[in-house]
Amino acid sequence: MRAARSSDGALAAPAALRPLTLDRAKIAAEERLDGKYLLSTSDPDLSAEDVALGYKNLLEAERGFRDLKSTLELRPVFHRIEPRIRAHVLLCWLALLLIRVAERRTGLTWRRIALELGRVHAVTLTGSAGSVTQTTPLSDTAQGILRACQVTPPPAVTTLNPV
Repeated sequence: MRAARSSDGALAAPAALRPLTLDRAKIAAEERLDGKYLLSTSDPDLSAEDVALGYKNLLEAERGFRDLKSTLELRPVFHRIEPRIRAHVLLCWLALLLIRVAERRTGLTWRRIALELGRVHAVTLTGSAGSVTQTTPLSDTAQGILRACQVTPPPAVTTLNPV
């Protein structure tokens, strides 16, 4: 460490060697703002509640766009025709809407919902007597998710093709 010179040329102790002091008044003033939002708007006609609600909705929208990129694993898609662009955006929005509905109805995160429902498979067994397609048994959690989302569980046997 090097010592610094003050304005009169005298050597001053480095900041690391000076005693630490706390400004209790500043700490108290900052504590009064803990958990508070400081929002400003250019529209003087908005109430404080409307401004706060708009900000919270903005946070939810930003979360939605993050989810579109991560949860849905979206990658850049290059459409050239406007109807295709509009259709792509609409499909992404609908997918996000379904995710949010499922999260709210079940109280689970989309990651947990996808994990539980991803364990459900259709298995086709083929033998000399024919083939049968069966659904793997649903866990209690998967059954609860389907029930909360008002989705009919898949039947145990979906296809039966005797020889």
